[in-house]
Amino acid sequence: MSKSQPNTQLEVLTAYGQAHLATLAMHTADDAERMLGIAESLFKRRDAWLAKHERIAILKKLTSLMSEQVEALAMTIAREGGKPLKDARVESERAVDGVEKTIEALAHLNGSEIPMGLTPAAANKLAFSYREPIGVVVAVSAFNHPLNLIIHQVIPAVAAGCPVIVKPASTTPLSCLKVAELLAKAGLPDGWCQVCICDNTVATQLVTDSRLGFFSFIGSARVGWQLRSQLAPGVRCALEHGGVAPVIVDNTADIEAMIPNLTKGGFYHAGQVCVSVQRVFVPKAMAEDIVGKLAKAAEQLVVGDPTQADTDVGPLILPREVDRIDEWVQEAVQQGARLVTGGKKLANGCYTPTVLLDPPEQAKVSTLEVFGPVVCVYSYQTIDKAVQRANSLNVAFQAAVFSSDLQQSMKVMQQLDASAVMLNDHTAFRVDWMPFAGRRHSGLGTGGIGYTMHDMTQEKMFVLSL
Repeated sequence: MSKSQPNTQLEVLTAYGQAHLATLAMHTADDAERMLGIAESLFKRRDAWLAKHERIAILKKLTSLMSEQVEALAMTIAREGGKPLKDARVESERAVDGVEKTIEALAHLNGSEIPMGLTPAAANKLAFSYREPIGVVVAVSAFNHPLNLIIHQVIPAVAAGCPVIVKPASTTPLSCLKVAELLAKAGLPDGWCQVCICDNTVATQLVTDSRLGFFSFIGSARVGWQLRSQLAPGVRCALEHGGVAPVIVDNTADIEAMIPNLTKGGFYHAGQVCVSVQRVFVPKAMAEDIVGKLAKAAEQLVVGDPTQADTDVGPLILPREVDRIDEWVQEAVQQGARLVTGGKKLANGCYTPTVLLDPPEQAKVSTLEVFGPVVCVYSYQTIDKAVQRANSLNVAFQAAVFSSDLQQSMKVMQQLDASAVMLNDHTAFRVDWMPFAGRRHSGLGTGGIGYTMHDMTQEKMFVLSL
């Protein structure tokens, strides 16, 4: 095959050790055009839209089918994505719950009465609104939660009555394909959920097509904002990018209770989470105690094969990510950071959980999303300075405060530039019905199952003359 020819097959490998998992046929530009045509045709046939009760019946059946395969779904997550099995099981159970939450949210997806009779022109009229599907949805997903992200992007579209075309991450397509398979078994008619296994060129073709009603993207800010700039006029979108999550610790914090939270929030899924704990600001007098205890907790984590039940930290998604993270860590050390623990490349795509003390403000680990098992601790003299540094980047997502002083906590919460601030919990806390949104470069729109369903519909008003 010449270099100018596109790949015709996708080799899916395990994140741990890069062993063969599956070979999938890649979709072409012609395939994408066909998918768009099918989706547009379904949407334009308004008299054939799936009724709410039909969608609910399909989703109820889907929850039943997924519940029967929770362990198999978890193992797929662990193999293709590298998430430790104990966490993959949580994701699998959460995905089932996410479908149930979608059914519940559908009952509240409604319009309202618009007051009439307030002026002579509006006398003897009745007006009300309801919500209808926005149109064809194209969803581009990420690798780090290969099942649950598909639930968040695809299932709200199905519930809202939108035909959806989903492009999963090329490293983790198997979970997505399984969801589509189970949707079909649950009774979703052909064409309402189509999976496109494709390269970036074909994905761009899908995203920029004028037949779209809504574009859902989870991934890097560079790609997301670039695609948004190419959307056809009128296409709505939601973008979810990463952050460099800050944690503010004050001198009243319960350190013993805090360390397990920081450990989980920083090293869960090897730090490959968009709101993973990355920057921890602590009083200077407490810095040595905190980094020592955090390092000890990190060293006790079991790193290795994600399919083993005792593994705490699995591999990075690709070997090149291990090299990148190590370069960033070594750069920070060369520039003056103290390597408290970690900083080593391991076999099969793993990296040791790493704690750095006082990296320079301009180091990559201080300014960019590491997306790896690295937690940076910074000592501060005043809490105002800590908040200033926490707010100094062009990204803003979730943040956290550890304190026993409620007044101080409320002040810091108000000052932090974040869409959500956790008190005495890590930055990666999330439940599927809460709003989940990045600010500034970190995203556009609001995630969360009910919020996504609302975005995938639009309001229509009827005005009746009596």
